[in-house]
Amino acid sequence: MKKIGIIGSGVVGTTLADGFLKYGFQVLIGTRTKSKLDPWKSDREEISTGSFADAAEFGDILILAVKGRKAGEALRLAGETNLEGKTIIDATNPIADTPPDHGVLKFFTTLDRSLMEGLQEQFPKANFVKAFNSVGNALMVNPKLEGTPTMFICGNNENSKSEVKSILDLFGWEIEDMGTAEAARAIEPLCILWCIPGLLENRWTHAFKLLKM
Repeated sequence: MKKIGIIGSGVVGTTLADGFLKYGFQVLIGTRTKSKLDPWKSDREEISTGSFADAAEFGDILILAVKGRKAGEALRLAGETNLEGKTIIDATNPIADTPPDHGVLKFFTTLDRSLMEGLQEQFPKANFVKAFNSVGNALMVNPKLEGTPTMFICGNNENSKSEVKSILDLFGWEIEDMGTAEAARAIEPLCILWCIPGLLENRWTHAFKLLKM
C-alpha cells in the first residue's frame, strides 16, 4: 500500500490523515509547527509528523491541504525534487482574504485560470489532481448521506487520476473525471456554491451529486 505524505496540518489535512489511517496507509503529515499537532497526535501514534519536505519525501502520493494563497510556497518548502513524478491531490481553493458577499466567497483567480493550473505550471514534473475541494472536511471520508455523493476531479496524468479514483472509491465517493487541468476552472468554484448554505444558514452537511439517465 502506497505511503501518504500530507502537506498541511489544518482540519483538512488531519481529517484526511485519519481517513488514510483508517484504511491502513502509512501517513506522514507535514507542518510548519510540529507542536501544533501534539494534542491531535496523542492518540494517533501510527501517524508520523515532520516538515513539508519530510512529508513530500516520504509520500508516494501527496495531499496538498493548505490555504490557496500559501499553496505555491508550501510546495517550494516541500522541495521540487521531492514532488517529481508524484501524484499530488490538490484540495486547495483560491479563496481571497476579503469577506464573503451575502454568503458568496471571493476568489483571487478568474474563470480563465484556476489555482491548480498555476501550480501545475510552477511544478511541471508533478502530477496534480483536483479533489476534495468541493466538500467540507466532515464529509470527506465515507460521508453518511442519502445516496452516494459525487466528487469531481481533473488532472493531466491518467495514471495519477487512477490512483486518486481508487482512494475516492475507498472513501465512499462516486467519481466524475472532468478531464485535464483546465477543468479546475469549473471545479474550484464549486467551493463557492457549497459554502453558501453554510455561510448564510450554518448548514454544512451536504455534498454534490451528478444525476444521469
